[in-house]
Amino acid sequence: MSSVPIDIASAIQSASIKRHPSPHHDLNPSTAASSKQPVKPASPTSPISSNADSIPESALKPVPRRTNLPPLPDMRFEQSYLASLQGAESYWRIAWITGRDQVFLPLVQGMLWTFLLSGWRYWNRGAQFQGASLGSKVRRWWWGVNNWKLPEETQERVSEKVGEFYTAQFGGHD
Repeated sequence: MSSVPIDIASAIQSASIKRHPSPHHDLNPSTAASSKQPVKPASPTSPISSNADSIPESALKPVPRRTNLPPLPDMRFEQSYLASLQGAESYWRIAWITGRDQVFLPLVQGMLWTFLLSGWRYWNRGAQFQGASLGSKVRRWWWGVNNWKLPEETQERVSEKVGEFYTAQFGGHD
C-alpha cells in the first residue's frame, strides 16, 4: 500500500530527470552578456581633432571578444548515475554501482580532502612559528622598506605564546 505524498514526490523527481538533454538548450543558456556588441565609432569619415578633449581612436576600437565558449558539461549526479546504470546486467551490478557512487567514492574523496587539509595545517603551523612563511618574509621586507623597527621578542615571550597556543588547542593539563 503506497501513500499519495510518496507517489507525488516520486513523480516529480522522475519527471525532473532529462533522459536526453540537448547541449544547445539545456547546458548553456544565453545571458545578457552574450548579446552585447563591442563599441565601434559612428563614422570612419569624421575627422578626429588633435586637441586634448578628443577621445583617442584606440579607446573606441576595443579588442574584439572571444568566440562563444563550448557548452558547460552536465555535472548533475542523476545523469551520470543513470549513465553508469545503463550497462548493468543484474541487481548485483546495480548494487555495486550504487555502493561505489554513493558510499565508496564520497568516502575516499572526503578522506583525501581531510588528509590534504590536515597536512596543510601541520605544515602551515610549523612555518608560522618558525617565521619561514612567505607572509613573514614579505612583512619583514615591508618593515625594512619603511624603516620601521621590527618588534623584538624575548625568549620568554615566545615561550609564553607557544604555551598559550598549546593550552588553547589541547586544553590545560594540571
